[in-house]
Amino acid sequence: MKLIVGLGNPGTQYRDTRHNVGFRFLDLLAQEQHTSFDSNKNFVGEVASCRLNNEKVSLLKPHTFMNHSGKSVAAFARYFDIEVQDIIVIYDDLDLPSAKLRLKKGGGHGGHNGLKSLHQHLGNHDYVRVKLGIGRPEHGDVSAWVLGKQNSEESQAEQTIFKSLLKEMNSILDGDLAGASNRIHLHLN
Repeated sequence: MKLIVGLGNPGTQYRDTRHNVGFRFLDLLAQEQHTSFDSNKNFVGEVASCRLNNEKVSLLKPHTFMNHSGKSVAAFARYFDIEVQDIIVIYDDLDLPSAKLRLKKGGGHGGHNGLKSLHQHLGNHDYVRVKLGIGRPEHGDVSAWVLGKQNSEESQAEQTIFKSLLKEMNSILDGDLAGASNRIHLHLN
């Protein structure tokens, strides 16, 4: 079994913020797969399941708030005996411009508090990362930026990236990150 995690913060006040791009993508993926999320107190999150690439895949939206996402993800992975390399994490990235995406396996947390928590609780950094660019503010507080709502241009760019990413989920699950990345970038340019 594989696990796809979307990072974000629970609550309607965070729904449309830049930080919740992971939640929004999982909502779209669940809709495309005709499944829905149920709250799960054991994993402090919302869980759905579907079949992708002829394999059972669980979808998890941790409700521990971004800075403690690792608690939920590690509890889920331990319970279902999911190896760290079979976890795909989708999250916002300040260092990528809006409408850009980067796929990679392993690496550091780059200052992202959600990833810091994952590193702490999983003990292994070898999961697949789907970094969705939200850009960095020219001036002002980064926290206010990530917790701010997208403008219409950012929202349209996000939808374009989401469509491309949906088409490549099977390749990503197969571990073909380079091929998926190339096809997504060709589609976006």
